[in-house]
Amino acid sequence: MPLQGPSELGLSGTLLEWERTADLHRITVPTLVIGAQHDTMDPNYLRYMATLLGDGEYLHCAQGSHMAMYDDQETYFTGLISFLERHA
Repeated sequence: MPLQGPSELGLSGTLLEWERTADLHRITVPTLVIGAQHDTMDPNYLRYMATLLGDGEYLHCAQGSHMAMYDDQETYFTGLISFLERHA
């Protein structure tokens, strides 16, 4: 059973109509949303998503792609570690 929802790749599946944006405010634990300049997911939408979370924060990897933990390691891990230290 496929679980791919709407996608920039034109794929679809059983989650095609599943929309949870209106529920993001219900997530109240500190949440880090990580986006990258060269990812297929729009960084501006990820930044917006972080504002909808009860305690959300956005980390932008300017040199990164979908695998920012590899191609923008300094930004990714510095931001992740900083987030974890602030919320430990």
